[in-house]
Amino acid sequence: MTSTSIVRTGAVLAPVLLFGYGALRLIDGLDGRHDKGAWMWNAGHVMFFAAMALLGALAVGVRRMLPFRDFRNRLIGNLAVVGTLAGMVAFLWVIVGDLFPSFADAAPLPVPLQIVGQAALVIGLVTLLTQLVRAGRNPAWSPIAALFAFLMIPVNLDLIPVAAVLLFVALLPLAGMRRRTPVSV
Repeated sequence: MTSTSIVRTGAVLAPVLLFGYGALRLIDGLDGRHDKGAWMWNAGHVMFFAAMALLGALAVGVRRMLPFRDFRNRLIGNLAVVGTLAGMVAFLWVIVGDLFPSFADAAPLPVPLQIVGQAALVIGLVTLLTQLVRAGRNPAWSPIAALFAFLMIPVNLDLIPVAAVLLFVALLPLAGMRRRTPVSV
């Protein structure tokens, strides 16, 4: 699979799966509680897991599409991918712990690492989207929309479907990317 197809696939499927997770979470909570182990809980968390994995793949694909002219921008791009992937791992760790409580009991991820990981994913992804803007491959509003999407989630988890729609809008330009030589940044 080429970098372009990885980016295009992740740009569409990650927000769609995040929306599915958020919708199932809302439906599951209609009775006032979220039932761990119930089919909606499990299906939603599997969707969430896949969405986070796709965002990690998208970050790697975006980085591969950006040839850098100088060391500083290359370093920033590489650190953005590392941050995104570290954040993805933190999310996946917590999701697996939600799906399998014995895993969470045996290997809990400390809360500070969860917070740092989540922030690293957001900062890394927004940085990569910003580099795409600088290379003339993405509109300026894309990283801003992605940032607002991710900032909505900690405000209220019930906003996940709205955040997913905003993330879809932010990543939509990547879904239509064609293979071409980008401008060096």
